[in-house]
Amino acid sequence: MDAAAPLDIDPLLDDPKTRIVVCCGSGGVGKTTTAAALGLRAAERGRKVVVLTIDPARRLAQSMGIDSLDNTPRRVKGVDGDGELHAMMLDMKRTFDEIVEAHADPERARAILSNPFYQSLSAGFAGTQEYMAMEKLGQLRARDAWDLIIVDTPPSRSALDFLDAPKRLGSFLDGKFIRLLMAPAKMGGRAGMKFLNVGMSMMTGTLGKLLGGQLLRDVQTFVAAMDTMFGGFRTRADATYRLLQAPGTAFLVVAAPERDALREAAYFVERLAADSMPLAGLVLNRVHGSGASRLSAERALAAAEHLEEGPGEGPGEGPGESPGEHPPGENPSGENLVDGRIVDQGPGKAEDRGTGGSSPEAPSALSPTGPEDEDGGPEDQDGVSVDRLTAGLLRLHAERMQVLAREQRTRDRFTALHPEVPVAEVAALPGDVHDLAGLRAIGERLAAQEEQAGAL
Repeated sequence: MDAAAPLDIDPLLDDPKTRIVVCCGSGGVGKTTTAAALGLRAAERGRKVVVLTIDPARRLAQSMGIDSLDNTPRRVKGVDGDGELHAMMLDMKRTFDEIVEAHADPERARAILSNPFYQSLSAGFAGTQEYMAMEKLGQLRARDAWDLIIVDTPPSRSALDFLDAPKRLGSFLDGKFIRLLMAPAKMGGRAGMKFLNVGMSMMTGTLGKLLGGQLLRDVQTFVAAMDTMFGGFRTRADATYRLLQAPGTAFLVVAAPERDALREAAYFVERLAADSMPLAGLVLNRVHGSGASRLSAERALAAAEHLEEGPGEGPGEGPGESPGEHPPGENPSGENLVDGRIVDQGPGKAEDRGTGGSSPEAPSALSPTGPEDEDGGPEDQDGVSVDRLTAGLLRLHAERMQVLAREQRTRDRFTALHPEVPVAEVAALPGDVHDLAGLRAIGERLAAQEEQAGAL
């Protein structure tokens, strides 16, 4: 199967027409790290960048050398080149408060902000975080203070929540329950009270029992105060949605080479296409590789079993082979096996292996005169058989090769479904990224796809 076309990151980041990059995907796939690495690389290539993260773990602040992030963009120090990098973390409640303060007169704003139902809604209503991320993106773009805005979408249950948030909020604001609660305030005066007492007596009585009378009154007060702002919410949500569809926006779907993550990525790719949103490609994080990929899992396991069983098989014997199939000491697959063993691992091959030979006082742990295990094989200074150690390493290698094969099958399934999607692969790192150097390394890996394709 042909490999997917490599995703060319640098032209995307360098293009002055690219104003927004949205990193989306399911939780735990490295969206925050990817967004930060892209922001740093774009800044060091001369652009003025702000990275908006919604990650509550604050890893972005730590990796950028900032004590903490909040709802205000903060400049990152230590960036090379002529560009600038700013970072911020969405404060959902503060963003909601800013909307209220900007679109309501002071008296009404105070009434809304002090309302208990509003305080609960702004802190944890389902979909509020995703909607506020859209609001903040619209605010940043309207300020026109940055060449490039990179958005790390919320760690939602589903990657689609970010796109669905405006629609869900609009459905909530247009719902029958909200309209009923708004009706008394709209009618006003005695007519409103009469409507409330007669037309809503049964409903409010039932809700009062379920929710409590005070909560119901808080909701009604909140709805009455917010009535004039509801249209503004919908208008801004629609405007931000159109902004995401504009040519200056690019979506990067981030995933790990795992079945569930790539399934979610496939759904997102299909949804972006259905909504006419510009997809730049797929970033595949934590891809495993091996510098000894020529030694297959099957051959490694066969060699491990031979070492664990001890001598007895003929030269080069393995699964599906017979003695004499190729001369001793030669391996048609190019693998480092001689007589069924790893080169220089058999008894009698231990002297002069980089240690200057064995001394009479301390015999080499691998020499024939050293201690032997119960099977007669040489042992190291800790009493571990060299053959057993080698067999264990071979089994570890076999496990790694099985992981590589599984990841490749998963990638192939995604590519078969979406051959048009360019892919950038980022090799798995031995540890977490915790500073600018680590983010810079991720950016370099993202940008060097042709070289990595030959190495993985």
